[in-house]
Amino acid sequence: MTRNGYVLAAAAVVLGACGPAAQEAGPAAVPRTFTAPLYDTRGTQVGTVALTERGDSTHVMVHATGVAAGTHGTHLHAVGRCDEPDFTTAGPHLNPTSNQHGARNPRGPHLGDLPNLTVGSNREGHLEAVVAAAWRPGTLPLFDADGTALVVHAAADDQRTDPSGNSGARIACAVVAAPAAQASAGVVAGAHGEAR
Repeated sequence: MTRNGYVLAAAAVVLGACGPAAQEAGPAAVPRTFTAPLYDTRGTQVGTVALTERGDSTHVMVHATGVAAGTHGTHLHAVGRCDEPDFTTAGPHLNPTSNQHGARNPRGPHLGDLPNLTVGSNREGHLEAVVAAAWRPGTLPLFDADGTALVVHAAADDQRTDPSGNSGARIACAVVAAPAAQASAGVVAGAHGEAR
């Protein structure tokens, strides 16, 4: 298992341990937040991904600290695996409704379609979006049997072309929900993610 495989398994175990107390309703309830490392194709950390529960939706924040300058397509992918060197194990975009890709596509978008990440000459960039899916262990589609990953691509997403917006190669990846099999294995070595 790669370093990222360990991270995703640990993330699901930690999130699963949050239990009912973290999910209580009412004014005193604290939204669940999870932070995961973003790795490039060489296994170097190049940023972080943070997800925060907002009722039945999820606030996604990407902070890049070592991604090449430019505009990069960014998406949630259907499998919670980030195996180097090309992250193809993350599968296609998260698309439980079988739509086409892109907010500008009349038959789109995918649930996992996010805005482009713009990175400056200092190799830093920031992206924020809200996804209409609950960030709660055991809920679909983020916590399905395969888990979910966030992938940054080499080129800008045109928000129209199916299936990936012509956004090019996968250059960075973060596991945001573990596959059920790895979560149940209880693997925690090498964890960098934090749930709170």
